Amino acid sequence: MTLNDEIPPGAIPKLNTKTINIMSEKLIVISDKWGAKKGLWIASYFGYLQQYYDIVFHDCQQLGNVDVSISSEENIDKAFDEKGIDRAVSNLLKKEVEPAHYLSFGTGATVTYKASLKGLPAKSITAISAIGIEMEEQVPNADVKLIYGECDTSKPSLKWAERVGANIKIVPNFGHTLYSDEKIISEISLELLENITKKAV
Repeated sequence: MTLNDEIPPGAIPKLNTKTINIMSEKLIVISDKWGAKKGLWIASYFGYLQQYYDIVFHDCQQLGNVDVSISSEENIDKAFDEKGIDRAVSNLLKKEVEPAHYLSFGTGATVTYKASLKGLPAKSITAISAIGIEMEEQVPNADVKLIYGECDTSKPSLKWAERVGANIKIVPNFGHTLYSDEKIISEISLELLENITKKAV
């Protein structure tokens, strides 16, 4: 089993109101363009976070009603470019109407960012490797952290970040899929845990 395998059904946390920690807050996790198909790495985030957050998982392909007969990267990218992202934004806004924390990856991070510009109620957003947001001339009215690998060719310019006031972090020596690396998973998860434990003190 590798980090590119499909998420096993039991790995996605299910809400259980009887075992919810008193401190727990809702964390909405949105996959990258591959959805659950190549997302076993997402289960590593759940391992760190599910004791402290009530986690809701959205498969980005399902949000965007993306259904391609041949799941090549080219076909999936094309499907998202041709209204898939817009559909995902619309569906996310319909599904999530209460303020929550967001953790999203790749195309899912793009969807979260664009939805927050349209009023998605977010307490915080950690958007990793969002694609194509440089065309936006404003930042969401939320606590947004953008994270990119230094070698990611789709990262926005620092000039854009300064112009719109974006909070952007560049991680040296990583590319677009840095979010699936165990070191990065650990660092991001611990940051999210720090945020929630600080508020509980």
